[in-house]
Amino acid sequence: MPDREEHSAAIVDVVRDVGDLAASSGRADLAERLDQTRARLRDPGVRVIVVGEFKQGKSKLINALVNAPACPVDDDVATSVPMTVGYADVPSAWVLMQSDPTAPRSAPLSVTPAVERQEIALEDLPQFVSEHGNPSNERNLLSAEVMLPREILKGGLKLVDSPGVGGLDSSNALATLSALSTAHAVLVVSDASQEYTEPEVQFLKHAMRISPNVAAVLAKTDLYPQWRQVEQIDRGHLEQVGDVPMFSVSSDLRLLAAQTQDRELNEESGFPALVAHLRREVLGRAEVIHERSAVHDLHSVVEQLSVSLRAELHALQNPQDTPRMIAELEDAKAKADEFRGRSARWQVTLTDGITDLIADMEHDLRDRLRTVQREAEQAIDEGDPGPIWDQITEWLDQRTTAAITETFVWTDERSRWISEEVADLFSQGESAIPAIDVGGTDGVLDPVDPISGLDAGTLSAGEKIFIGVRGSYGGVLMVGLATGLIGMALINPLSLLAGVLVGRRAYREDMSARLNRRQQEAKQLVRRYIDEVIFQVGKQLKDRLRLVQRTARDHFGSMAEELHRSLSDALTSAKAAAGTYTATRDDRVEALQDKIARLDRIRDLIPVLPPPVMQSLPAPPSRKDADAPVDAEIVG
Repeated sequence: MPDREEHSAAIVDVVRDVGDLAASSGRADLAERLDQTRARLRDPGVRVIVVGEFKQGKSKLINALVNAPACPVDDDVATSVPMTVGYADVPSAWVLMQSDPTAPRSAPLSVTPAVERQEIALEDLPQFVSEHGNPSNERNLLSAEVMLPREILKGGLKLVDSPGVGGLDSSNALATLSALSTAHAVLVVSDASQEYTEPEVQFLKHAMRISPNVAAVLAKTDLYPQWRQVEQIDRGHLEQVGDVPMFSVSSDLRLLAAQTQDRELNEESGFPALVAHLRREVLGRAEVIHERSAVHDLHSVVEQLSVSLRAELHALQNPQDTPRMIAELEDAKAKADEFRGRSARWQVTLTDGITDLIADMEHDLRDRLRTVQREAEQAIDEGDPGPIWDQITEWLDQRTTAAITETFVWTDERSRWISEEVADLFSQGESAIPAIDVGGTDGVLDPVDPISGLDAGTLSAGEKIFIGVRGSYGGVLMVGLATGLIGMALINPLSLLAGVLVGRRAYREDMSARLNRRQQEAKQLVRRYIDEVIFQVGKQLKDRLRLVQRTARDHFGSMAEELHRSLSDALTSAKAAAGTYTATRDDRVEALQDKIARLDRIRDLIPVLPPPVMQSLPAPPSRKDADAPVDAEIVG
């Protein structure tokens, strides 16, 4: 790690020197760009989200990694809000909340909610982040932060303890999936009591489609003697999902080993392999990405500064060649002007791609939810929805959530593909791609009212008797009048028998009519609910995709502006050099040569990173390939 830190420090020094040179050359835009680059290098902020179902040992896993009771642990459901554990020289705790608690969590993405950061005492943290102190997050906190002086966190690692997802089809899973797009890595935790459940396998598949670095953790190996058999079965599941490393650990053994300074016990806990993975595959990979981006920015800025300086120097030293050079610069400037225009190929590709994606997204969402609606209506037709309406609404909520998740994840994949295609068109894959989260689903169902209740259709004994008597009255009257013609009384055995038969038939018809009304009412409630979901979620997705378009347009547009300004400055400098007097020409040539020599020395200091593995741009992810069916049944 010292070599890596020295390497990063060297890049920071080069970025500072180039930024100073850009500022002294009047290029405040390039200097500001390098200030942002230096800030990214100094604080990489590598986020690792720890996810899993309830009570799988996520919080204790983080405590064992940092050797501190950072996250509250309880026999009941503990974590109610996301909690980040990061590095600081002095231990502290903070909670993040909206400045306006009445503002909706699902506000338009173009409006950034004001966030208030409030410091709290470390011992008071459970009162804010645990289910006991803050049940169902009644305080409306956005997240919490704990800062600790721990070596494992010093490189910028931030461990995020998320609330239990409770399966892929739960509302908590939506909130957790929304955070995966912003994470550098994901640890999916499951304890050794049993093999992966179907929801856990589905969640793993979704996580791999959203996050580039996913690892599985088998926790609580000290509590279950059969953990090796469970590990073998889980590895079989992971082979079907993809290339996912797995680590079997015991948090209790790790904490005991840290307390007793027992190296063998620490090895037995399984944590050394997990820590090595975090340092090598997570921290190391993130640092390489940050460094590669910084090196790209350095080369870009140095080249743009060199264009203006070399053009002016060439005009001063070779005045006879100035007209040809000015013509070349004007031609390059014209191409840069065209590149900035709305008709530029990358602009057209971005606009068309987002327009097509919005249409495809709407169709995908409607198609998935119509499938859910058809399944619900079929289940309603097969029986009486009244007595099991609670089960039907729970099933409908789960299936709707799963369908929305699929659409959001697929849309996120497509939007990333569009950004990569635009970057490839912009500068042959050398431009950094802006990070935009479209897969987030947090709060998308907040505006949707819960599905309405339905009459259970249960009749009391008195109501049943009334229906039967009302139907039997006609039978008794008709047969009684007919038998009265032959001298029999109105109430006789034949009329009573007819009353029973007619009453029974009337009762069945009334029950059938009531059942039909309940079925039609249930179907209407389902359709109304699905329509509301399509309306609200469709609006959310359109807003997110428009954000993708605006962010990508501004990102690549600013780079086009930088290039245009560099060529304009070079052209202006060349024209000015053509009219420079001989008396001042020598001084100007000497000053330009000094700046160019300084640039060349700085260019030599820029480290050479190994080239990335170049791959041809893949085809856009199709919905057919992305589909992951979710097994769900209505419990009768």
